[in-house]
Amino acid sequence: MGIFSFFNKEKKETLDKGLSKTKENVFSKLTRAVAGKSKVDDEVLDDLEEVLVTSDVGVDTTLKIISRIEDRVAKDKYVTTNELTSILREEIAALLTENHTEDGEGFDLPDNKKPYVIMVVGVNGVGKTTTIGKLAYQFKKAGKSVYLGAADTFRAAAVEQLVIWGERVGVPVVKQKMGSDPASVAYDTLSSAKANNADVVIIDTAGRLHNKINLMNELTKIKNVMKKVVPDAPHEVLLVLDGSTGQNAFEQAKQFTAATEVNALAVTKLDGTAKGGVVIGISDHFRIPVKYIGLGEGIEDLQVFNRKEFVNSLFGE
Repeated sequence: MGIFSFFNKEKKETLDKGLSKTKENVFSKLTRAVAGKSKVDDEVLDDLEEVLVTSDVGVDTTLKIISRIEDRVAKDKYVTTNELTSILREEIAALLTENHTEDGEGFDLPDNKKPYVIMVVGVNGVGKTTTIGKLAYQFKKAGKSVYLGAADTFRAAAVEQLVIWGERVGVPVVKQKMGSDPASVAYDTLSSAKANNADVVIIDTAGRLHNKINLMNELTKIKNVMKKVVPDAPHEVLLVLDGSTGQNAFEQAKQFTAATEVNALAVTKLDGTAKGGVVIGISDHFRIPVKYIGLGEGIEDLQVFNRKEFVNSLFGE
């Protein structure tokens, strides 16, 4: 179990509020799709397909969901439109399970991996540094000692923002002057963390996508240098995506999964968008577990992703 594996009433309220725009969008379309219909037929399924695609679930994932529902309809012979949302919840939750997205599983910290190293990647502006700060806060709240590494040395704002978060959370930030070698910053961060017996290291990286080859080389170099200090680092490569960009988030995921071995996702800014369905599509398409979702500006608004609660919130319980 991850150290943040919990789900209480307050967090459910935050989730419901954060997904309210997407939920409102989906439900208004679903209501129109089943208006005047008593059973799920081909026309309802066609309309449902349009609802899912326009909610940024993605075409391929939508077709999988529709196929599953068609199988249910064929098996049960008669499915009413009132049953449609419960079937949707069940099939989407099952799809997420197949993609290794378990309920409420944040990052686990094995006792034999110390410091536990998380490298965070993503384009500029997706909420990467903010996610790092909130993640550091959650680790510290759980009683863990945390070091942050400001390896995005190409933007002064990124370093400054990380320093502010470090001060806010009360964790040290390792940095160098602007334009320094990012791998050098990562090396110094891991060295300091190891010397001080820290539990967790979170490394920020540059988010430039204009040259994929340079990005790939840079991330590979950072990983190789970290291994000199902690041989099996990084233990996690967390890709942060902006949920409000919808299908553009798919493209970002494609670029970064090609550039480095991403094994976890965080989807941010879901509270300000009607495109929350993108979480389902990205999880299915890339088969990488969504670990965290961002539901607001507050320091507590980074939530461990819980597939059942997410699907229940999106499609109504």
